[in-house]
Amino acid sequence: MTRTNLALLALIAVAFALSLLAGRVWLDPASTPNAAIILAELRLPRSLLAVTIGAGLGAAGAAMQGYLRNPLADPGLFGIAPGAALGAVASFWFGYNASVWLLPIFALVGAGGAMALLALIAGRTGGIALFTLAGMMIASLAGALTSLAISLAPNAFAMSEIVSWLMGALTDRSWREVWIAAPLTLAGIVCLLGTARALDALTLGEAAARSLGIDTARLQVLLIAGVGLTVGSGVAVAGIIGFVGLIVPHLVRPFTDRRPGALIVPSALAGALLVLVADSTVRVLPLVTELRLGIALSLIGAPFFLGLLLRMRRGYGGGLV
Repeated sequence: MTRTNLALLALIAVAFALSLLAGRVWLDPASTPNAAIILAELRLPRSLLAVTIGAGLGAAGAAMQGYLRNPLADPGLFGIAPGAALGAVASFWFGYNASVWLLPIFALVGAGGAMALLALIAGRTGGIALFTLAGMMIASLAGALTSLAISLAPNAFAMSEIVSWLMGALTDRSWREVWIAAPLTLAGIVCLLGTARALDALTLGEAAARSLGIDTARLQVLLIAGVGLTVGSGVAVAGIIGFVGLIVPHLVRPFTDRRPGALIVPSALAGALLVLVADSTVRVLPLVTELRLGIALSLIGAPFFLGLLLRMRRGYGGGLV
């Protein structure tokens, strides 16, 4: 295990311990009444869910940037996150969200539908350009249908629930969400790790990768499955949480040998740390209501994205091309 991974694991351990105590009221296990119940039923599953979702988004972002050879790539580009969001919005629209299982099931069905559509359109060609365009088309279509569902919401309460859920949050999440997201995210990360060798070969170009025996169709299948499982399961239990997959590969890349395959594990760890710290922070902010996690990460991610664009412009000598 590399020093970077060990350092990230140590930081996660410290942040995890603090996250169990952090909240509108700081928890003192020695004096707080029912501290054990609060820890076991509220704080622990929420912190585990933050680690799980962050790890999945970080790994997906690193794999996508390596595959597309584009530092601006984000898991939402494949359309799987918008597909999962559309499925979840459908459950709100039809009033199925009252069931504890139907909301995540609808979201996972939406993610699976987006994965299937992406594979149907571009899976057999192995071409990166068509693959990217197909993902963008699916993202645009899912976004448009989500907007349509919001505008035609059957009542104001349903509309409010949909909008709140789309903002992304870990509030009031329990062990049920952990059991849904954790195995799916782990399976997705395993799929993404299976792409490491092929992603390294792709840095030489598609033709060179094929000459080295890389099966690009298999690579796309693993990517679709990996991104679909990690991103889809996260959206199913927490809503839209953006920018994690974009930010963390850039943060950890200077501490690696910059091979795309070697970036997946440290990005997963950094993603877990980022979401864990962000969720702990929104809990302790002195606001009337808790700031939504998706909004908080967007407030961090948007300036980071702008800085990245400015740095790229300087690299291109005055203009993005």
